[in-house]
Amino acid sequence: MAPLTPHWSQPSHPDIQEVVINEAAFTSKSLSKAVFPPFGVFAKLDFPPCTSADEPTYATVQMGRDAHLNLNSDLLYINHSCEPSLIFDTGNLNILVGPKGLQPGEELTFFYPSTEWHMAQPFDCLCGTPTCRGRISGARDMADAQLEGLWLNGHIRELLEERNSNKSTATAAAVSGKNGVSSNGTTAAAVSENGTTAASNGNGYLPLQGKDKTAATAVNGSDQTAQALHSAVEQAEKMVEAARHALVMYFRGLEGQQQQQEGALRRGPTSRELSGEMGGDTAVSV
Repeated sequence: MAPLTPHWSQPSHPDIQEVVINEAAFTSKSLSKAVFPPFGVFAKLDFPPCTSADEPTYATVQMGRDAHLNLNSDLLYINHSCEPSLIFDTGNLNILVGPKGLQPGEELTFFYPSTEWHMAQPFDCLCGTPTCRGRISGARDMADAQLEGLWLNGHIRELLEERNSNKSTATAAAVSGKNGVSSNGTTAAAVSENGTTAASNGNGYLPLQGKDKTAATAVNGSDQTAQALHSAVEQAEKMVEAARHALVMYFRGLEGQQQQQEGALRRGPTSRELSGEMGGDTAVSV
């Protein structure tokens, strides 16, 4: 598939984005032109210039189960990275800055599977980061461990839960057939990995103990749905902590600006005043 020829006025975001065009196909990139705090809004996905896409292509962004959009701007030149600097929050039509913030000259990237369930044009990632995932073809083809710690859009999380639920159902059916079930089709007890039994609450989890922070422990460690939910909780906690830190730093910055303004209003005596040239302290001979 040939690279897309821009049909919009360039630059489309001159205050925040610098586009670096390279001759080789799919090697252009974008750099930040401004400073942004963690989780600040980098840009809005406004309609227009965005438009709904009739079908997904390598240049569209998925914004729902069956919904895709055309960016129609230089935002198209934001590349993929397995350690992205941006978050495409398609549910709220925002592009957010990642937890590290942004400085001028830093490359603008986002994690493509955070929006794309199945990509029209898969590729081998060359981001070179320590956590590089290799082949990128969409969240559908990635294991939960590969998505751990990454921000994912709501439609991707829902599709992952459905995928993992289907796997869990198939696994449970296979285990039931192997271990035997009661006459009404239910197992009498859940069997843990070490061979002991534990009382089951009907969904494969041990009963909650008060307000246990871990929420629940899967009886079977291979329960993909449990792992996905635990990963979601851990990721949410990390994002809350990062956002809390960003908020503290923001208020500290405001406090510093206020102190500077107050200092500017408190004018001390000038050198001319101290030397007696102002204020009537100098005697004048008549």
